[in-house]
Amino acid sequence: MIFYIMGKSASGKDSLYKKLMDSNLNLSRFAIYTTRPKRDGEVEGLEYYFVDKNYLDKNADRVIEKRVYHTVFGDWYYATIDDGKVLKDKDYIAIGTLESYNNIKKYYGENKIFPIYIEVPYEIRRERAINREQKQKEPKYDEMERRLKADEIDFSEEKLKEANIIKRYDITTMDECLKEVIKDIKKIKSNND
Repeated sequence: MIFYIMGKSASGKDSLYKKLMDSNLNLSRFAIYTTRPKRDGEVEGLEYYFVDKNYLDKNADRVIEKRVYHTVFGDWYYATIDDGKVLKDKDYIAIGTLESYNNIKKYYGENKIFPIYIEVPYEIRRERAINREQKQKEPKYDEMERRLKADEIDFSEEKLKEANIIKRYDITTMDECLKEVIKDIKKIKSNND
C-alpha cells in the first residue's frame, strides 16, 4: 500500500512525512524526483531525489507521472519513476500533489493507494511559508506567492471531489493530526494482512 500525503504549500506535509517515517509503522520511502533546487535542510532521497532534466529524459520509459511548474525561476519538473521495487511486500509513504496522486492511483490501482489530504487555513500556511523562506540563504518570496495562489486551483473543491478525496486531516495541531493518521494507517494495514 502507498500512503500518499498531499496538501497545499506550507501545510505541513514534510513534517508529517518525517514523523511517520520515525514512527513504528515500518513504512518505506517512496521518493519523488525533482529538478528544483534543494532547500536548506533537505536531504537527498528523503524528501526528493534532486536531479536534472537530462536524468528524467534518460529515464522516460520508467516515468509513471511527470509534471512541470513554470516558476519565476524557470521550469521545475517533478516525476515519479518506477524502479521496480514499489509494492513488493512493503508499505510506502509518499508526498505529492493531487495530480500526481491521480496518476499514481491510475498506474498502481485505486486499491493500492490511500490518500492523506491535509488541510490548514490559508493564513497559517502563508505565515509558515514566509517563515520557511526567511530561513533560506536566498529567499524566494515571489515563488512562494505563486505557489500559494496556484494551490487554490490545483486543490480546488471540484478537483478534490473528482479524485474522491473525502477525508481531510487538520494539521493545525501536528500531534492530533499524527495520531489520527497513524490510527488510519494501522487500520488499513491490518485490513490488508
